[in-house]
Amino acid sequence: MNKGLLGCLGVGAILLFILLIGGCAVAASYNRLVPLQQKVDQSWAQVQNVYQRRADLIPNLVNTVQGAANFEKSTLTEVTNARASVGRVQIDPNHAPTDAAKLQEFQQAQGQLSNALSRLLVVSERYPELRATQNFENLQAQLEGTENRISVERGNFNTAVQDYNTAVRTFPTNLFAGMFGFQQRPFFEAQAGAEKPPAVNFNFGSPTPAPAATTAPTP
Repeated sequence: MNKGLLGCLGVGAILLFILLIGGCAVAASYNRLVPLQQKVDQSWAQVQNVYQRRADLIPNLVNTVQGAANFEKSTLTEVTNARASVGRVQIDPNHAPTDAAKLQEFQQAQGQLSNALSRLLVVSERYPELRATQNFENLQAQLEGTENRISVERGNFNTAVQDYNTAVRTFPTNLFAGMFGFQQRPFFEAQAGAEKPPAVNFNFGSPTPAPAATTAPTP
């Protein structure tokens, strides 16, 4: 066997080894991204579930409030319209969006509904006969629990997205992630003036506490 042939075989063996190592790296990265993406989608489904639970409570809440004499119709209309706006945002409940603008549209619609519900419950303070009913009291508790779950599930979603996006951007995964359809996912972001969930006062015997004053740091 001549030296030329041996040299070609050696180079071929080296190239084969490099391809084998590269293939293993790609497979390992792919297998890492798949469960991270699934975690994002699972967290998104949970977010959708808790938002849907809140939407399902609203018809019963509206019907209960309508029973109070002279209840402000404009407040009820605002809640009903906000719920309808949420329903018009077409978004896949099983797969987290890759379009930041679409997620922002969804978040804005849900934020409007949160604000409308908050105003409805504040107005309800002026109707003691409404607050005394068992059905209304039960709805208060369910809405409070749902708002808390929404906050928790949004946080879980953002954590899952952060882990996934970090993996997608990490070398060498970032060299081929796009080829396999692994795109970065947008986060839920705090809107201006909404760093905290909308205040919902379920203790109708006490006024809603005023926000604490902030003090500028001393230079």
